[in-house]
Amino acid sequence: MASKQRLQEESESRYREMGGEEMVGPAFLASVASVGLSWYYFFVRGDRERGLFVGLWPPTILAFASYMNQRRMRRQLEAITNPGTKIKDAIEGVMKS
Repeated sequence: MASKQRLQEESESRYREMGGEEMVGPAFLASVASVGLSWYYFFVRGDRERGLFVGLWPPTILAFASYMNQRRMRRQLEAITNPGTKIKDAIEGVMKS
């Protein structure tokens, strides 16, 4: 029981170290700023085309950030497991340690 608790505490500390609790990251802030800039161009300056163009940036920024996050998670998973093993076997191996 103690080893499971220790493993859980270690995984939580690694999660915090990797910035897992960071809810408002740079990609989110860039997306919000892009929406604001889009509204500025569209409504204030009356440049509808530029407003629509800038308004397409947030989904692109967030998609890129999501891709980078998935790459990071995949590298972490590969570091835990040996390439070629099944996920179930890898999880069981981690839980036994």
